[in-house]
Amino acid sequence: MKLELREVPTPQPAAHQLLVKIHASSLNRGEFLGGLGAAKPAGQEAAGEIAGSGEKVMGRCPGGFAEYGLMEKTDAIPVPASLSWEQAGAIPLAFMVVHDMLVAQGGLKPGEWLLVTGISSGVGVAALQAAKALGAKVIGTSGSKDKLERLSRMGLDAGIQTRRADFHAQVLEATGGRGVDLVVNNVGGSVFAECIRSLAYQGRLATVGYLDRVMQAEIDLDALHAKRLRLFGVSNKHRSAEQRAATVRGFMADFLPHFAAGRIRPLIDRVYPFARLAEAQAYMESDAHLGKVAIRM
Repeated sequence: MKLELREVPTPQPAAHQLLVKIHASSLNRGEFLGGLGAAKPAGQEAAGEIAGSGEKVMGRCPGGFAEYGLMEKTDAIPVPASLSWEQAGAIPLAFMVVHDMLVAQGGLKPGEWLLVTGISSGVGVAALQAAKALGAKVIGTSGSKDKLERLSRMGLDAGIQTRRADFHAQVLEATGGRGVDLVVNNVGGSVFAECIRSLAYQGRLATVGYLDRVMQAEIDLDALHAKRLRLFGVSNKHRSAEQRAATVRGFMADFLPHFAAGRIRPLIDRVYPFARLAEAQAYMESDAHLGKVAIRM
């Protein structure tokens, strides 16, 4: 996806929308994975002030790489006073996806084990931070030893340096031979079978990303059957407005207090000014970052 700066009129909100003066946004890899097609406004989240009231909000905001954007009223989340604009702009998508995976569908409990493949991504780091706040133990895979060492200082219990599907033996070793209760698969089909092998009895597997572009995988039906596993996908593609609103309410109930109290702070790797948006995209696609790449308007 190639970014192109354009001048457009200030959008006009409908009755169910808010006009937001945007102060910050962040990049999400998924928005750059689409194929060729008509030009569309870039950016999917933002933090800013509601025009006319000055109230600080963050949330989903299609076309968020702009001076002004429209936010559904049901998507608007109050910004805790302890957060900067850049931190607020890096929270909504990653942490609402994480809430869906860990809480709403994953049912992660204190003391349980979570495995995150590709843990240095924005969603991966958010999953680590949220899981630790929930009292879980976390194993992560990454090709970078340096990133794993940095994440260990943020609470990562066990880091496995690999970019291949060769980690289940180390997962079993870390968990005393039991396996993990929940897997967040950011990588895709190339590690799917290895994720299945890493699961404990009654384990759950969340498929959220496919950075490897591998969209097919074999399923060990014997393991699925014998271990009573549960496999689920995480996407907003076909969800209704009410279903998306339910995730916002869940995030506000379960995660927002952790942000307000300072127990979770989004990890910002770099902040780029809006004028250097294309440079920010290139940096994210280089895989050099750890956590989120933020945009300051």
